[in-house]
Amino acid sequence: MRSRVTWDLCWAWYHALPEAQQAQIARMGFEHLLSVRPFHLDVPYLEALRERWEEDCKAFIMPWGHMIPTLEDVAYLTGLPVQGEPVVGLERRDYYDDIVELLGPEFVAGRRRPIRSILLGSLLEAVGLRGRRRGPLESLDEFYAGVRGSLDLGDRSEERSVRIFVSYLFGRLLFATQSSQMNCKFVLLLRDLAQAGRYAWGAAMLGHLFSLLPSSSQRSQSTGGFTPFLQIWGYTRFPMGRGTLVEGRQMMVPLMTRWEVAPDPRVTDRRAGDVRVALDHYPHDQVVWTPYLGEADASHPAVAAGRPLFDRHLLLLCLGTCEVLYLKLVVRTLGWHQPAIKVPSLGREGHSRRRFFAEDRDWGADHGSTVAYWRDGGEQVARVTDLQDSSAYMEDYQARYAGRLRLDRRVMPESQAIRLLEGRLSEQEVELMRLRAEVRTLRGELLRAQASRDAGASSSAQPAGGDLVVRLQRALDRAEARVQELEEQAREIGAQRQGGDVATLQAQMESLRLELEARISGLEAERRTMVTAMEELRDDRATMRGRLLEARESQREAETARSRIAADYEILKDWVLKKRREQQRQAQQGTPARTVSTFASLDDIVSLGDPSVVWGGVVETRGVHGFQTSSPRPASGEGGGGGEQLP
Repeated sequence: MRSRVTWDLCWAWYHALPEAQQAQIARMGFEHLLSVRPFHLDVPYLEALRERWEEDCKAFIMPWGHMIPTLEDVAYLTGLPVQGEPVVGLERRDYYDDIVELLGPEFVAGRRRPIRSILLGSLLEAVGLRGRRRGPLESLDEFYAGVRGSLDLGDRSEERSVRIFVSYLFGRLLFATQSSQMNCKFVLLLRDLAQAGRYAWGAAMLGHLFSLLPSSSQRSQSTGGFTPFLQIWGYTRFPMGRGTLVEGRQMMVPLMTRWEVAPDPRVTDRRAGDVRVALDHYPHDQVVWTPYLGEADASHPAVAAGRPLFDRHLLLLCLGTCEVLYLKLVVRTLGWHQPAIKVPSLGREGHSRRRFFAEDRDWGADHGSTVAYWRDGGEQVARVTDLQDSSAYMEDYQARYAGRLRLDRRVMPESQAIRLLEGRLSEQEVELMRLRAEVRTLRGELLRAQASRDAGASSSAQPAGGDLVVRLQRALDRAEARVQELEEQAREIGAQRQGGDVATLQAQMESLRLELEARISGLEAERRTMVTAMEELRDDRATMRGRLLEARESQREAETARSRIAADYEILKDWVLKKRREQQRQAQQGTPARTVSTFASLDDIVSLGDPSVVWGGVVETRGVHGFQTSSPRPASGEGGGGGEQLP
């Protein structure tokens, strides 16, 4: 199964845009989602999930009951708005004029009318990113640097640049399909960018995902929809070992930013068949029905705004598709016991249809009651308060889906059982590593909270500090209990391996595990060394760049001063020559005494240090431009001897 999502390119493209365009896209409701660093897609995991989708009731058929991603999951995990105007609008026969107006004429050049879809590759070509794909050995930061260097927005307006990016975001991430084209009806939503933030994009994304998960497409080699959301949703409900919560990201929003899905050498070689078996034998008591307990609404804007919809039946609308959210099948996600109910079946009339129209139509106007149902907040889910457990529901569930669940698969040959136990052991080890890191973090926070409480025991804030300490202590107790539980399960798995061959296999696996851990530790140390070296190199480059800039600035200042001096020299020389010509004309007119006096002053200026110049009335032997001047000699007894000759 191939996913059609190109998350890496969407993320790099967004962060390479100018800040003004990023701010406009953030106001549309996509800021939190685009802050999530892309991670690896767990294709076998997604394929095993897709096979369990039941189209009639819009739910996953799991051994422990129905499971459905809800709007609460969308708000917590992605940060997309789930409350607002439904994503409905016009559906045209021909979008030619709309594309020319909103995106540009280059997107319809050479194409025959009517135009109903747009090639996603043409959006990349318009900004110079055609053919940009992240290589298998290329880091995300390196890929981002390449995208930033290739991005060419040209001279198009800011609004068109934003529309081109968001159109690609729709076609390749939020509303991805199995095609390389996108229906042009999504572009019409971007006519007024200032109003785009009022749409319930999260609800539309979930409805679009539901419409692409029918059981009839199990043989398809690709899937659409925002599959990274489905992957992390599964990890939060029934962790299978590949995704881990990263230490130090406990406070990051949305929750998808806290996950890391880097390939783990202990579980990356699994196939879809391994995931199927693991799901069949996953312990029912380890399924997490309420994973968001303890999260504060104040830190999740989408959650605070959408909470009134979290316990209601709804219709999810997405431009011509309408999917039902049967929340009454999964009331355990609300913290309630699941009652035995009649499982609804939509039949053919409840399925979404996609088609082109021969004339323009307004879907919202044609289905006004459906749109009104969404705007009214759907229907409240009734809670059954006299239930002690969900056993009655499970009996009916297993009877209804006996053939689909294939409960006889729980009897396995020894080789397959050993393989399953090995996979579970590896997954338990990954989970233990995550929980131990969480325990360390909680202990540190608990110590800081206790110190703060002790320091302010006499202040009015003491009760709040005490509540924080209690909550942290409870969280720490839960985490430590989970660690002990996983350790006991690991011991039970080891006890289930009986016989000499199994013991030998266990010893080999333990040796291999230790070897892999040592190798991973070595690689991690090498990675840290390389990161440190890269940071030092980056600092050296910054220092050298600063020195180079200073040297260039000094050179520019020197050249400026040199030019100013040369200009001043030319001005002075022109002035001196002009004065000498004027003195020559005066000498020719019969005023020698005045001329001599003036020329003596000029000589002081232009002939300092010249021994051929005689000052104080002595005959000057050097002329100017061939003109020889003389001064009268004093008479005998008048003024004494001759004038003084300066060196």
